[in-house]
Amino acid sequence: MALNQSLDHFLAQTDSVGAFLFSLLLIMSVASWYFIVVKAWHAIQVRRRAELFLQKFWASDTLADVAGHLSDGAQADPFSNLTRHALAASQHHARHGSHGLQQAGSTAEFLTRSMRRVIDEETAQLEWGLTALASIASTAPFIGLFGTVWGVYHALVNIGQGGLGGLDQIAGPVGEALIMTGLGLAVAIPAVLAYNDCVRSNRLLLARLDGFAHDLFAFLTTGATIASDQATASHSKAPAIAGVELAYASGEQ
Repeated sequence: MALNQSLDHFLAQTDSVGAFLFSLLLIMSVASWYFIVVKAWHAIQVRRRAELFLQKFWASDTLADVAGHLSDGAQADPFSNLTRHALAASQHHARHGSHGLQQAGSTAEFLTRSMRRVIDEETAQLEWGLTALASIASTAPFIGLFGTVWGVYHALVNIGQGGLGGLDQIAGPVGEALIMTGLGLAVAIPAVLAYNDCVRSNRLLLARLDGFAHDLFAFLTTGATIASDQATASHSKAPAIAGVELAYASGEQ
């Protein structure tokens, strides 16, 4: 209650600069919590979908079975997206060969470029919002500190003009000005914690995705089955994948 009264009194006594800094901190706080909530929800959904896809992937016997799961309308996640594009790239190169710089090289080289491009796209998508969180975390304390300095200056000028110099007349306005520093820290601390957690989660997810990409590349280039270490004679290096090549072609546009 006392904090609300001090804040109301501070806003009533401050000028346009102080009001602008206070509004800026509020906007940064809203933006920070928006990114925190959205990215937390997105991370939960990605982990859940990825686990479901990986369970289906490793339970499959061949890549043709995996393609069947993908054609059933599986929800998007980095692992299923990488698999879909890798299967389509392998089939595309097997059918059309090397035409132009994009398809140049062997099947393994073309597949490597396609998978690396997908991983880069997934990395960029995972890093969405991190720049904003980092900017808010690094600038909010300084904005709050500047608001405190400006509030103290404004309060001292008013005290000097009024001819009052007692400790009780100075302590109140200066204490109210310190609210801006507290607001700056209150905005920055959640943003810092969320940024660090997102970076760690993204690093772990990308490490798993990189390991999965190596396994998928080996399956596609050697023709090995998934559930068994022995390759079957009927399993080719570029299995027939209905509807996947079209998705790959549309993704290149």
